[in-house]
Amino acid sequence: MKFAKVSQKLALWAGSPTTFLIAIILIAVWGLTGPIFHYNDTWQLIINTSTTIITFLMVFLIQNTQNRDTDILHLKIDELLRVTKEAQNAMLGLESLDLKQLEELRKQYRKIGEGETISMDVAPSGDKPKSNLDQC
Repeated sequence: MKFAKVSQKLALWAGSPTTFLIAIILIAVWGLTGPIFHYNDTWQLIINTSTTIITFLMVFLIQNTQNRDTDILHLKIDELLRVTKEAQNAMLGLESLDLKQLEELRKQYRKIGEGETISMDVAPSGDKPKSNLDQC
């Protein structure tokens, strides 16, 4: 649980404009020190090693936050399915299906949707479309 909280805060920090600016400044400082170190192997190794370590750690951080966001979306969709009378509640258990079963279900839904068209001139409720899409 602590890892989830820490990773969420780190992900927010890592994705901020301030962090991006810090990274640009660090790269610029590294580049400007090139002449001082005569662009030697150690100078290049510093940036290569630093970026490799940061990238390696960020993969796990991003995966953790992505898993969390996916779980949240699934829960929200599950709740919408649960309260919608016409929805098939069987959809709530899709996580237990294997890849072959999911593909078969996807084919069934494509078949249901074949021949159905959506008119862009009329809103789904039958009302005229709103000219300003920012309005609800």
